[in-house]
Amino acid sequence: MSSSSAMSPTKDGAAAGPSPPAPPSVAAKPTAYAPMGGLRADECSDLLGLVSAVSRPLEDAVADFLARVPPERRLRFGSALGFVLEDKMMLLPAERLIAFAILHQGYSSRLANPFVPFLINAACDETSKKEERAFLQFLLSTANGDNNNEILKQSAVDYLNGSCYASQVLLPREQLENQYSCDAVQPQRYSSSFRVATVRSAIPDPVVSQSSDNSSELSPAKPNRDNVITSLLQQTSLKGLAPQWIRPPPPKLEILEGELQWLNLDNDHELLWDGSMCADTSRGAVIRDLVGRACKGPLAPAQQEKIVIELAKDWKLVYLCGITPQKLPDLVEHNPHIAVEVLSKLINSPDMDAYFDVLVHMEMSLHSMEVVNRLTTAVVLPPGFVHDYISNCIRSCEDIKDKYMQNRLVRLVCVFLQSLIRNKIINVQDLFVEVQAFCIAFSRIREAAGLFRLLKSLE
Repeated sequence: MSSSSAMSPTKDGAAAGPSPPAPPSVAAKPTAYAPMGGLRADECSDLLGLVSAVSRPLEDAVADFLARVPPERRLRFGSALGFVLEDKMMLLPAERLIAFAILHQGYSSRLANPFVPFLINAACDETSKKEERAFLQFLLSTANGDNNNEILKQSAVDYLNGSCYASQVLLPREQLENQYSCDAVQPQRYSSSFRVATVRSAIPDPVVSQSSDNSSELSPAKPNRDNVITSLLQQTSLKGLAPQWIRPPPPKLEILEGELQWLNLDNDHELLWDGSMCADTSRGAVIRDLVGRACKGPLAPAQQEKIVIELAKDWKLVYLCGITPQKLPDLVEHNPHIAVEVLSKLINSPDMDAYFDVLVHMEMSLHSMEVVNRLTTAVVLPPGFVHDYISNCIRSCEDIKDKYMQNRLVRLVCVFLQSLIRNKIINVQDLFVEVQAFCIAFSRIREAAGLFRLLKSLE
């Protein structure tokens, strides 16, 4: 098999008509189906899942098809089944029977079934195996209604292993066509020369075909087979390779003397939008000035309250306050309360990941832990950020050389972790091993021992 194509016209000339098939509700007689476009990824998965259940009753596979595929997608789905059935190497014999059963039973009325011409051609294909042709003629024969029901109660494997088809006499094409009394199964009198010249874009590999004829059965690896079929149905249209309609441009007329020549000027200029045009820059002037001061040193309580009030009135001012990820560490160290207010307003900003990254990698301190702790109660933080911050805190405690500072930071981290655990901000099981090892390493510190007991109580 090479690349993909559409469901091409059948071998006996039952090509698709120029107009789409009529809806089942108004169909008076079966019409030839029209090739459709490619399938979605989920539909490819459903198709392969349906035909691979060879051990379940055929009627269950049909019922599963009717439940999974909405009516408006069944023609496209059936066209894809017809495409894989035209190549006898794409599906195994049992899987082909399931596909044929779905095409036949997928429509409540046989006169409204657009795949009847395709099924009749397959039933009369002398290159197919007898068990497959007999199965199709069981389905198509109007006199075998009860037998149809009995066959559909079997699985595809049981049917192939049985012998009910051995004594069946295969009907000629004319008799099958007369049972349906339809014009659609007859060759159309006129067909576009382009449609006649259309070639399937998935053709059998002659080497593989020859090896399959000389062997009892060719059984390709199923995962690779499924990937190939999915690629064929998904990446290309199911309309085949039609000849290109060559339309050479007409020659240019010679320009006469004194005639004006038309000039095609290149005016492909890109428009540049000035985002600051007509913007009211005075609204954020006050808060921008205060946040700039907050990044340089502690603010007075009145100044802090001013920022909080302005952001409460209009949270969009946070985008005009001048804060950037590079300025965040200074704001956290000098005014952690303002940092919490600013970050809580920026939580939905597309640049929030950059702020989270700065918080994780900045030097650990009481103020940074205070900011993170307050953020966990103010907004919903990504679990990955909280876990990365905790891991960085533990790593910082292990790397510090000064014993006094190490003990102080360990106490702060333990209190911080206990607060997160008690408030159910984090799932202890996600960091249990890392936090337990931290508590054991610093078990001499009272707060670490208390955190260890808390972990044990949650097991």
